[in-house]
Amino acid sequence: MPNTLVIHAHPHPRRSLVTQRLRRVFDNAPDTTVRSLYELYPDFDIDATAEREALAGAQLVVWLTPIHWYSVPSLMKHWFDQVLVHGWAYGDGGNALRGKTVWWVASAGASASAYTPGGEHGRPFADFIAPIEQTARYCGMHWLPPYVVHAGHMVSDAEREASCAPLVQHLQAHRSALALSTAEGAAA
Repeated sequence: MPNTLVIHAHPHPRRSLVTQRLRRVFDNAPDTTVRSLYELYPDFDIDATAEREALAGAQLVVWLTPIHWYSVPSLMKHWFDQVLVHGWAYGDGGNALRGKTVWWVASAGASASAYTPGGEHGRPFADFIAPIEQTARYCGMHWLPPYVVHAGHMVSDAEREASCAPLVQHLQAHRSALALSTAEGAAA
């Protein structure tokens, strides 16, 4: 199975109702490493070399975050700035991530209907995906459709579990597809 690297960025992980559950899926998945940025770098002093070394061995990279102000939390954005640099992730000689697959797994406090032209946020959720997707694509990565759990703090525990449960099947399907494409590439 492909190696999976999860970059987890939640500023208050113990208070999270959804992201904790999503993280447990990855904590229990084989061939998966979870790097929790707020635990590793509470002072925001990112060890970019260590992060790049972790990325080097991964085939599937997961960005696991809540939605903060229509984007990722500040430490995740800082991670992008410090780790995904010119000459390594993009630009001249910057092909270290080319061909890897990235998947954004996120929790959004508002319901899906709040992300519509007539909803509370006034725009479709897809409008807020574009900058994160473009970050991955600019680095030559394959982009998977995001897995987003909406309104996790507004529903019962059972409903929250039900909305998080499909993540296991999605992860298995993505990893199987990657394993198949790797095997086909090796046979060619």
